[in-house]
Amino acid sequence: MVITQSTAEPATLLYGQQTTLSLGNFPGPGRTFGDVPTFVRNYALVKLAAARANHDVGVLDDARKNAIVAACEEIASGAHPGQFPSALLLGGGGTTTNMNVNEVIAARASQLVGEPVHPNDHVNASQSTNDTYPTAMALTMLDLAHEPLQALEELATALEAKGAEFDQTPHLGRTCVRDAVTLTAGQSHRAQAAAIRRTAGALGDAVAEMHTVALGATAVGTGLGAPQGYRAIAVRELASVTGRDLHPAPDLFDALANLDPYAAIADAGARAGLTMAKIAADIRLLSSGPAGGFGDLTIPAVQAGSSIMPAKVNPAIPEYVMQLSYRIRGAAHTVQCAVAAGELELNIMEPVIVDSIITILADITAAATSFAHRCVAGITWDGPRREENLRGALDTWVTLAATTGYEASTTRYHDQAQTAPVTNGAHHD
Repeated sequence: MVITQSTAEPATLLYGQQTTLSLGNFPGPGRTFGDVPTFVRNYALVKLAAARANHDVGVLDDARKNAIVAACEEIASGAHPGQFPSALLLGGGGTTTNMNVNEVIAARASQLVGEPVHPNDHVNASQSTNDTYPTAMALTMLDLAHEPLQALEELATALEAKGAEFDQTPHLGRTCVRDAVTLTAGQSHRAQAAAIRRTAGALGDAVAEMHTVALGATAVGTGLGAPQGYRAIAVRELASVTGRDLHPAPDLFDALANLDPYAAIADAGARAGLTMAKIAADIRLLSSGPAGGFGDLTIPAVQAGSSIMPAKVNPAIPEYVMQLSYRIRGAAHTVQCAVAAGELELNIMEPVIVDSIITILADITAAATSFAHRCVAGITWDGPRREENLRGALDTWVTLAATTGYEASTTRYHDQAQTAPVTNGAHHD
């Protein structure tokens, strides 16, 4: 039988009773399942792979398999976006999300094939929420990580470009917010780029663990309810339709009970956020003033800094990055709590983990993109106090201490400070 596909939104609702009940049980506020098209798409691909596997092991006939596959392909292509109103964050370990998908696919498949397709008996055959939800969740993490990783790379590249541009520009180094010795702006920016690349690498490594999926575990990891051979076929089909190198979880009981790989993603995201915040705070401080602050460098004036003080310019982008980092770290703490709250054979806190990591990844993208393009790209080391600040550098005294001793050079420093203006910088004669 040939199934004719259509991407037009049906005139009637495709979701059923379980989805409708959830709208009253979990009214929000917050994201809906449909607000995350990547999650919807990946859940549809999980159901598609399951349908093909069920057909191969004799659970589904040709007609229903073809109809389910066609409905899944429509959803995965972005059709029927209004059919997924259930809350993203809800109770019951994602059962409502799974049933929302099952109901929509079953209703649409029934329209396509002209005979009943049941959401549980056919669409959910050989499956449980407990193995399909984390599988779709893992695929979603892999997809959503692309943008923040790309944004972090752009930020690192922007910092390296500044390092090259101001490679020979000296500025006063500080420790404990006190005068220290001289270094170049290039050295500072290259160090910042290295930190961003390191944290991006940690995030990429954490996300890579999502290539191992729990599909086939069914309710608690035993595979009860799935025919012999189903699991291997389902994972193989899912790898094919997603184009990803997916592997069955080596221990299905562990895969359902322990979600620490998601804590690793959240922690790596928090690390990226706090690293960006540290760099943003440094740039904010170095640009302070311009007359009454450090005044070493100038950042772009992206908007007015005051509604009452003319010509005032605020470090709006660094402050934006810093505030996003607070939200990132808060969301990471939520993930840690949820991972620790898993009980016995199943962690049912997956919805809040998904919701929180979506926030983390989106905030990393926003912070890194704005920071790179609206701040770092426009930095100039022409601050009104940079050259004057260099007079406070202790290079000469560090060198002197190495030859005459720490105590003698300290005494000489204080003697000179009492008899002359401070000219003890890197260029002191």
